[in-house]
Order: sequence, then C-alpha cells, then structure tokens
Amino acid sequence: MNVLSTIIYFAWFLSEILLHRILRGKDKEDKKKKDQGSLAFIWIVIIVFINISVLVSAKTAYPILPGPDMNRIGLSVILLGMVFRFVAIAQLGRLFTVNVTIRKDHHIKKDGLYSILRHPSYAGSLLSFLGFGLSQNNWLGLAIVFIPVFIAFAYRMNIEEKVLSEQFGEEYTNYMKHTSRVIPWIY
Repeated sequence: MNVLSTIIYFAWFLSEILLHRILRGKDKEDKKKKDQGSLAFIWIVIIVFINISVLVSAKTAYPILPGPDMNRIGLSVILLGMVFRFVAIAQLGRLFTVNVTIRKDHHIKKDGLYSILRHPSYAGSLLSFLGFGLSQNNWLGLAIVFIPVFIAFAYRMNIEEKVLSEQFGEEYTNYMKHTSRVIPWIY
C-alpha cells in the first residue's frame, strides 16, 4: 500500500466514524428504535469483509487490470463516493441521521439527488466500497468486500423504506414508484 492509498483509506474511514458519532438522532421528540440493529449489522459486515478482502487480495492474484492504474482508479472512485455521500447528506440536512429515525417535522425529500434516488447517501457509500475493491486490483477481493456490504445496505434500505412507508403512506409509496434505490433507473 502506498502513501496516497493510506491517506485516502484513512480519510474515508475517519469520515464514516465521524458521521456515525455526530449525526445520530438525538432529539427527544424523534421516533426512535426503528433501526432493528441494522446499523450495528452494517458495521460488523464492513469490518469483517474489508479485512477478509485485504487478506485474500494479498494472498491471491486475480488482477482486474495489469499494473498500478487500477489502484488509482479505485482511489478516485472512493473519493467520488465520498463526495456523492456528503452532497446527499448536505441536501437532506437536519433530517439525516445514521440511525433509522423519524424526526420531528419530518418530510420526504424529493429534490436534488433525492429526485432520482431514494438513498443517495448509501449510493455514495457503495460507490466508495466499489472503489476500495477496485483499488486492491483483485476480482476476488472486490467481490468479497462489495457483495456482503451491498446485501447489508439492501437490508437496511428495506427497514428504512418500511418505516417511511408506515409514516408517510401513499406519499412515500408514490415517491418509490418514481425513484430508484441507489442506481439510477436500474435499482
């Protein structure tokens, strides 16, 4: 691992830890206990499968591309994912929390990135995990990190969408019909 990789990985992981610590729903009027352990599940999946991916990538050779270019491409994708995630968080504003919570005066965000995607913050995170896998330049390492993380995020999105559907009913159901989850016009 080179210095640039170390800096980008560290910045990415630190940003996620800070988001987790700072952007938890704390308002006493929020409707809580909707998370169903999904945040902890995501963190466990991330920690376990990043480590397995790194070990497998170090011990096997299934290159995506020959040479060092894949590392730079992967690092660029991590940064793109981080920016996308931060923009999504900024657009959602005070309604964003890392735990599944309905805030006081909550409403469905339908403009900006949210006019296309229901979960652009997760899309950004998943893009960063894709970049992490690509940066290792190993097909097996990419699959080991990305697939379980994607499944964990899909589980979390199911929980969030159930909570939002219960809270907003037909308004959210209609919103779901006109938006994709994390991949525009595909999923």
